[in-house]
Amino acid sequence: MKNKKILWFIIVLILITTFGITYTLYRSGDLNVSLSGTFKKKAPPIILNLSSIEDEYTITPYDNDSVLKYLGFHLSYNEEFEQSTWTAYILTSEMVSGGFVERSNNFRSDTNITTMSASLADYRKSGYDRGHLVPAGDMKWSKTAMSESFLLSNMSPQVPGFNRNIWKKLESKVRDWTIAYDSVYVVTGPVLTNIDQFIGNNQVGVPKYFFKVIVDISFPTYKGIAFLIENKASGDDVFSYAITIDSLEKYLDYDFFPGQDPYSITMIESSLDLAEWK
Repeated sequence: MKNKKILWFIIVLILITTFGITYTLYRSGDLNVSLSGTFKKKAPPIILNLSSIEDEYTITPYDNDSVLKYLGFHLSYNEEFEQSTWTAYILTSEMVSGGFVERSNNFRSDTNITTMSASLADYRKSGYDRGHLVPAGDMKWSKTAMSESFLLSNMSPQVPGFNRNIWKKLESKVRDWTIAYDSVYVVTGPVLTNIDQFIGNNQVGVPKYFFKVIVDISFPTYKGIAFLIENKASGDDVFSYAITIDSLEKYLDYDFFPGQDPYSITMIESSLDLAEWK
């Protein structure tokens, strides 16, 4: 009888200890408990705001770029091709649904580029649109942000049928996703390889492709998607150009999120479930 009491005491002690450890982990966030009682891994950490990645910008093969920080976005300007290598910004549902600033159309050179940016004359009668990298439609939450989106450092030569159709559709999709998911992080840019056409006296390179990376940064549904689209007229569905972020990084030789937790960002970059985005 005495041995049975000791055995039961040990069993109860083990159960209490196990419960205590599990409860502590749950309260600390190291474990997420589902309704079925099973345990899931803690949701991965991810970028929360632009300021947190200022020392961890996208790594590219170009070493002559200069990073400029504007109210609504950051960009990395490439002097060789007179346009940005990439632009990056956070967009929230509040910015989209609460933005009522009218489009400014204040296209102008970026005087913050010490070597001078492209000019309006470069695009005039070129046959190409001054295509936004950071859309004006995403900057309606601030007059300053709207105005800065029209700096020519944020423009790239785009075929009219591309800029006004498939590219515009993708920009609209991003705003839809923002409202649906609450917050997204967006990186956009031209593909600056194999450029063989230039416009204007400043020799602005005409990209053959453009890319856009979107990461849903809303807890707990972290996920990512990328697009690589040829700079030509297209009436296709945007999802026909969807790829993983990882495959885009390999194509460009870029590292979009060098400072993020390797496990978390690898999971986000390597997987793509189109059903989640549709």
